[in-house]
Amino acid sequence: MLIKKPSPLFLSENEATPEAIYKQRRTILKALGITAASLPLAQTAQAGLFDGFGKKEATVDKRRALTSRSSSYSNTSLSLTPENKVLEYNNFYEFGTDKSDPAERTQNFKTNPWNIDIGGLVSNPITLGYEDIFNSFPIEERIYRLRCVEAWSMNIPWLGFPLASLLRKAGPLSSAKYVAFETLYDPKQMPGQASRRLGGGIDYPYVEGLRLDEAMNPLTLLSVGLYGKTLAPQNGAPIRLVVPWKYGFKSIKSVVKITLTDKQPPTTWNILAPNEYGFYANVNPRVDHPRWSQSSERFIGEGSIFSSRREPTKMFNGYETQVASLYKGLDLKRNF
Repeated sequence: MLIKKPSPLFLSENEATPEAIYKQRRTILKALGITAASLPLAQTAQAGLFDGFGKKEATVDKRRALTSRSSSYSNTSLSLTPENKVLEYNNFYEFGTDKSDPAERTQNFKTNPWNIDIGGLVSNPITLGYEDIFNSFPIEERIYRLRCVEAWSMNIPWLGFPLASLLRKAGPLSSAKYVAFETLYDPKQMPGQASRRLGGGIDYPYVEGLRLDEAMNPLTLLSVGLYGKTLAPQNGAPIRLVVPWKYGFKSIKSVVKITLTDKQPPTTWNILAPNEYGFYANVNPRVDHPRWSQSSERFIGEGSIFSSRREPTKMFNGYETQVASLYKGLDLKRNF
């Protein structure tokens, strides 16, 4: 069970934040006489951010503190991945294909103003502005495992709200069967969109999709933050999808459009390499990627990237109890 946590302690970003310190924030804040309401926005500015791999980045953390309510949808059996590694080790091809590219190339990325449109087969189309994204729904903190298709994983304290809450507000029509998502298209801000070489040969904007029942599952989250603060641009600010039982490429970043449809929507990696990346992309240790095994993964935790330990991959990334019923009767090897 997750204990509700206040806004974050302002620890130095040149050290990894251990799980033990993160869990003790409320006690330490209380001892200092600090309340969540007294924490100013963007007070976490730092002169330098250490990325955990022996490199200094001259940057300023402009993220603002968020408060959240308790949630029972959390994985507390595994240590957290330190925040600096979550911030510095990313796949976000809109900013380049190297893991360090997103953090280095998003320093001036503008997320405000921002609009996200929810439409298609709904009775009540919605447009959320920047502040609406944070204020329209109660924010929860959920500790989820993130499993990349590249066979590495993290354990991250996300902040957000269930996608189902937003979809219910939009009112899906009975004809709606799928939910399509689209990332911002802005080649001036996203250099990978302006260069096929830099952007990995992808045709942008990045698109993804879920079946409607997957989207309505209580685990499916629209995230607006992590580690007690709003999302950094390299993590998909200001709003991204998190589907913890699927490979990470399904969790589309910097979303601007959600469309309900009666047809299975196209998805970026399935378009690019359909024999390697299926529509479902459920974490499955028994279905290998054509070029590597999925039976185990490298968990990125404390220590250097090279000392990360290997773990056996769990079916549905450890969420089998909650989601296996969605795929009853479906051949998960054929429908990978």
